[in-house]
Amino acid sequence: MNFPHPPPSALTAIDVLIGIDPGFARILDQAGPLPWRTRPQGFPGLLQAIVAQLISNQAAAAIWNRLAAIPGALNPATLLALPDDMLRGAGLSRPKVVHARALATAFLDGTLDAGRLALLDDEAAIVTIGSVKGLGRWTAEIYLLFALERLDVFPSGDIALAGALADLRGFSPRPDPKALRALALSWQPVRSLAARLLWHHWRHITGRPAMDDIGPV
Repeated sequence: MNFPHPPPSALTAIDVLIGIDPGFARILDQAGPLPWRTRPQGFPGLLQAIVAQLISNQAAAAIWNRLAAIPGALNPATLLALPDDMLRGAGLSRPKVVHARALATAFLDGTLDAGRLALLDDEAAIVTIGSVKGLGRWTAEIYLLFALERLDVFPSGDIALAGALADLRGFSPRPDPKALRALALSWQPVRSLAARLLWHHWRHITGRPAMDDIGPV
């Protein structure tokens, strides 16, 4: 699957990151150019993040492709009208069905609004998203990173990021989320590019595709 090249702002951010930490240049040398993955803003982008919680990219992609194929599933009002059995049939666990319905309700009652989220600063957007049942910090950070294309967000709870940095730096064991968040502070104000490059490294060394790379089968 072909993805666009990073926008000029991201290319500038990569240069800033490599200036802070030259080790990131190694990733581009070994894995090649960074593909620029994005997701839609609003309900679909956050629903995709819910699907991806705590499962492999392969499993998440399979569930997402089945869910997206259900007429109306990517619209808050029509998703609420779908029976649980249909959502479960797409592969959503019972808790994720509850969280998907909570997300849909939040968009319908105005708790969440795509336009307002886009105007909030990073931490305010994370807190606002996190006010909805089932949407924790990782989910919010993934949304900010891929849907809003923010440049200084780092999902420290992501195990692939921990694995990639451990491989790159020879850490054993992998850094836990607290340690990873502390390590990422040195990459401000471009932590999102550090995350994107570390995922790029992880896919290169493991051969595992990103969720967005896997189409319907």
